[in-house]
Amino acid sequence: MSTPATSARWIQGHTPVAPRIGIVLGSGFGPVAEALAEPVSIPYSDIPGFAVGSVLGHAGRLIVGDWCGQPVAILAGRAHYYEGFDWAQVTFPVRVLAELGVRELLLTNAAGGIASGMKPGDFMALEDHINFMGSNPLRGPLAEGRERFIDMTAAYDPGLRARLMQAGQTTGVSLTEGVYLAVSGPSFETPAEIRAFRTLGAHAVGMSTVPEAIVARQCDLRVAGLSCITNVAAGLAGPTQLVSHHEVMDVAREVAPRATRLVAEWVRTAGLQP
Repeated sequence: MSTPATSARWIQGHTPVAPRIGIVLGSGFGPVAEALAEPVSIPYSDIPGFAVGSVLGHAGRLIVGDWCGQPVAILAGRAHYYEGFDWAQVTFPVRVLAELGVRELLLTNAAGGIASGMKPGDFMALEDHINFMGSNPLRGPLAEGRERFIDMTAAYDPGLRARLMQAGQTTGVSLTEGVYLAVSGPSFETPAEIRAFRTLGAHAVGMSTVPEAIVARQCDLRVAGLSCITNVAAGLAGPTQLVSHHEVMDVAREVAPRATRLVAEWVRTAGLQP
């Protein structure tokens, strides 16, 4: 059975790059990975211990290389809880990134906009999250060498978030800050659920990111989160406006150039801010 350490050693045998920055690409963020210089691209199916998802928009590859002068490891796509994977499988790649030496992790996702004024194509830097997935990825046996009870007061690092906001100003990509609420999926939310989530203080809703953020904090990684608002959440655009994954992907493809500029600037400024 593979462990994060053994999987990391396997990866190190296939690339000389020692990444310090990790990026997880959610639905529609795939084109971001094309920006790396001379990348080594490895299918998840080749990496010991990696689960292979099947959702449209998730390439299922680890891509390692140089970007804007920084050694970067990109997880192009993720396995989801709603596909039937358990929490250990969903979060295993984050533990492997930590073993590879990654210290900063950017988690990206496609999300439904809940906050008033949010529209498809907007971006949101995560300042906090609400775990509505029904479980916690730290449940069960304690990972060797890790603490069980993890403080989540600043789950999303203020310095990394400030760097995201500055990257938005530099590139002309507008983004707000807000709270991301995660559900297990795969069905989209009902209008009543969206009204409840808005009351709870959520600005956007999705089906990922939160378990990765929790595990990343257990691994002492600094975490930033970035949502692309790909649709208005159920019931907010009128009773006849339906939500679909194809809509999500269409919007994500349209904003891919802006997403790439934004993430590239965030990577370029690594180490320049606390």
